[in-house]
Amino acid sequence: MNNNEKPVAIVTGASSGIGLGITQALLDHGYRVVGTSRSITKSKELKPSPDLVLVDGDAGRKETAVVVAETAVKSFGRIDLLVNNAGIFIAKAFTDYTEEDYNLVMNTNVASFFYMTQQVIPRMKKQNSGHVVSISATLADQPSASVPAMTAVLSKSTMPAASKALALEYARHNIRFNTVSPGIINTPMHAGGNHEMLAKFHPLARMGEIPDIVGAVLYLQEATFVTGENIHVDGGVHAGRP
Repeated sequence: MNNNEKPVAIVTGASSGIGLGITQALLDHGYRVVGTSRSITKSKELKPSPDLVLVDGDAGRKETAVVVAETAVKSFGRIDLLVNNAGIFIAKAFTDYTEEDYNLVMNTNVASFFYMTQQVIPRMKKQNSGHVVSISATLADQPSASVPAMTAVLSKSTMPAASKALALEYARHNIRFNTVSPGIINTPMHAGGNHEMLAKFHPLARMGEIPDIVGAVLYLQEATFVTGENIHVDGGVHAGRP
């Protein structure tokens, strides 16, 4: 496969955790990738490669989305996949959230989805193909009093609904939209947490691992007859709690 035949992906929040795992997996599967986060060019995890371009920026700002999309087209000529992974999680009692908390979470989780998706659609329409996968959270539709996180519910619950709406709007252009809703995943975000307690949140009694989410994203990318879907990768939390 020559470079012109390799598919092109954009991954937001690509410098650590799930985003880093997705980026590395896509490169391993022959993709050319534009990865972005606030300071991704300083990443020690991502090795230099002609198939990888890194863009620093706040994914919640339109100007970042414009630069990232333009970089993908200028560097690789097309955009086949966008993974809206950028996200932030703040667990607090509802009335303890500050205005700063609210703005940070909504900008990172919602505005990044909005602006990045808006920027890639015109490119995908020209190709008559494309796929957008957004990383939501099981907490968005299966909240728990033991993990109060209303800003996560507010911001992440938009993704499955928006993906369904966009799947219908752009089906005639052969652009697909899907969502992955993780449970609690063993990432640096939870490095200081009580893993034994976090494991009990799931019926399968363990935390998820980054490859669990990577596998779901890769499946959706290959499953070309799947659109408007929300896959829960959460150890059974979406089914209820034992």
